[in-house]
Amino acid sequence: MSFQDLNLDPDVLKAIEDAGFQTPTPIQEQAIPEILKGSDIRGCAQTGTGKTAAFLLPTLSRLASNPVGVGKGPRVLILAPTRELAMQVSQETIKYSRNLSRLRTVCVYGGAPYPVQKKQLARPYEVLVATPGRLMDFLEQGRINLSRVEVLILDEADRLLDMGFIDPIKEIAAETPDSRQTLMFSATMKGSVLGLSQALLNNPVDVSVKTEYVSNQNIEQHLHAIDNVKHKHRLLTHHLSDPTLNQAIIFTSTKFFANALMEKLVEEGYSAAALHGDMSQQKRTKTIGRLRQGKFQILVATDVAARGVDVQSISHVINFDLPSTAEDYVHRIGRTGRAGAMGKALSFAAHKDMRLVKEIEKFTGQKITPVVIPGMEPTAKADIRTKQFGKERRSYSNDRRPQWNKSSRGGPGARKPSQKRASTR
Repeated sequence: MSFQDLNLDPDVLKAIEDAGFQTPTPIQEQAIPEILKGSDIRGCAQTGTGKTAAFLLPTLSRLASNPVGVGKGPRVLILAPTRELAMQVSQETIKYSRNLSRLRTVCVYGGAPYPVQKKQLARPYEVLVATPGRLMDFLEQGRINLSRVEVLILDEADRLLDMGFIDPIKEIAAETPDSRQTLMFSATMKGSVLGLSQALLNNPVDVSVKTEYVSNQNIEQHLHAIDNVKHKHRLLTHHLSDPTLNQAIIFTSTKFFANALMEKLVEEGYSAAALHGDMSQQKRTKTIGRLRQGKFQILVATDVAARGVDVQSISHVINFDLPSTAEDYVHRIGRTGRAGAMGKALSFAAHKDMRLVKEIEKFTGQKITPVVIPGMEPTAKADIRTKQFGKERRSYSNDRRPQWNKSSRGGPGARKPSQKRASTR
């Protein structure tokens, strides 16, 4: 099947062709025809499956085929959980609507100056991409009118609810017409997410991607048994010397540890930057832009970067600290292996992490391959999957502060501050 078979607007098809896409992904094949029919959609899809285009392409085609006069407020409202994802969806909307005259997109999110966004909202626009918190602010100020909304889209609904936005979402939906079309996409469709879908959607059509497709078959997943933070750092140094590493995202559990690890890597001669929620939106946007431009090789991040960061040059994802859920693991490793490229996902796990590892394997339907680097074996040599892994030691994520400032310097595999990498690409 090609995009030409999906009855999309010719101007939208031209934008798809200009973007270099020819064949729809499975979620797009399923969702686009149903959305064009006007059906409410309950979609279950992971990051990297093409779900953004799955809801944008038919929605933009709808606007193109049914132009209306200038009015106050958006015809399409897209809710996203984070600033980064909202900005990404906005950029995708602009890309696919480039040939549609008089169709304007506005993106509002927290952490950015109000005056600039107020000025954007004062002009006519068709599509509004927003995070719930900032949207609620503007609704309370009377600066946004949702009475014209024809399509309400919830992107990454599970994340929206995880962040506590269930009540704002219900309030926002109540401001839109009952006749609207509602599209909900989520990595999982159970519990509170399923309950919200039942409350907001009218006779929804369920679309989903098979596990085999979303389980990141093009990503090589490895698991390292670790003793402590010094052991983690030795393994990290080993992998950062991999000549196949182009750019990497290293995930840590907190913003404090992200800054600490980034500073350590810079001290060792690596080209690195940090990304976390304490940074201003301007600085976060600039950091992501520099990553895309190849200005540095390593991004050390918290889960704020697990969704909404689409950089095709990321060859490696390293879970220095494992995430708290299996869903977050999938979103993290989905930062590599983009656009069909091969990628590597490396995870460091102590004995206490084994239950989560099993949950991840069950969720993805894939086994994570245990790997031991010669000379860097864990103290306990039993298989990482057994209960005989050995006496558990305190991990980096449980330390009150990084433990590599003094005693860890100069340890096996460590690089002295004066030593630089041969190539940081």
